[in-house]
Amino acid sequence: MNGGTGRTDRTDREQASWTRARLGRCGPPLDLLTACFDRHVYAPHAHDEYTVGVCVGGAEIIDYRGGHIRNGPGAIVVLAPGEMHTGGPANDTDGYAYRALYAGPALLTEGTLGGPPHFREPLIDDPELAAALRAAHTDLSTCPDPLEAESRLPWLLTALARRHSTARPADDPVPGARGIALAVRDRLADELLAPPALADLAADLGLSRYQLLRAFRTTMGIPPYAWLAQHRVARARVLLESGLRPAEVASLVGFADQAHLTRWFRKVLAVTPATYRNSVQDPGR
Repeated sequence: MNGGTGRTDRTDREQASWTRARLGRCGPPLDLLTACFDRHVYAPHAHDEYTVGVCVGGAEIIDYRGGHIRNGPGAIVVLAPGEMHTGGPANDTDGYAYRALYAGPALLTEGTLGGPPHFREPLIDDPELAAALRAAHTDLSTCPDPLEAESRLPWLLTALARRHSTARPADDPVPGARGIALAVRDRLADELLAPPALADLAADLGLSRYQLLRAFRTTMGIPPYAWLAQHRVARARVLLESGLRPAEVASLVGFADQAHLTRWFRKVLAVTPATYRNSVQDPGR
């Protein structure tokens, strides 16, 4: 769960690659690191952000706060901003692999009271949250969609702080949740090609981003990015039925590219856009 150069670097099986996601079209960046090392040992260093990492293979030893953390698959490690640490393989044979993200303190403060959270124990056993963090990291490293990043990452980081830090959680209920959710839904539908940032929508409604996300999830059952993706798929179906090709349709409904369209088409309809188009085309057209 450590820093790097910002480039992909490979020596034998040593691999590290960075992806920069953005929380909303004009929002702050958040860096994602995917790493797999046989021998690499980091020099002592610190980050300005919280380092949140999930081990996905092998085992890593991290020197932190005067002790040693042994991190294995499925565990979450949280390292505080400004605190020195190192990291390296736990043994000479297996190496280690992990996914990490680097989040500013504000992202872990939403939904809590009393300032930035403090994690007394850096090693956290929460398999459900670890799996969700890993899945979000994988999806956003492949396609760092701004609305998806803003919908998923602050929500998961707030959950991390609320479950495992000493910060007190804020009250959960959001008055008028249904009205808030419908207002957000309508804005996203109206601006599907360039959706507004959730932080801006929340400010317009006099809410925090966490309150907006909670109201939307409570009412709609899914986060904003997932609702918008399904709305885009519905629009794409109409265009595909009219004879347009998937590559044309992707940009017309707001997906980053054809691969992004295909990913969501498969999730929603279990087939690719091309297969769907071929299946519904009028043979006489």
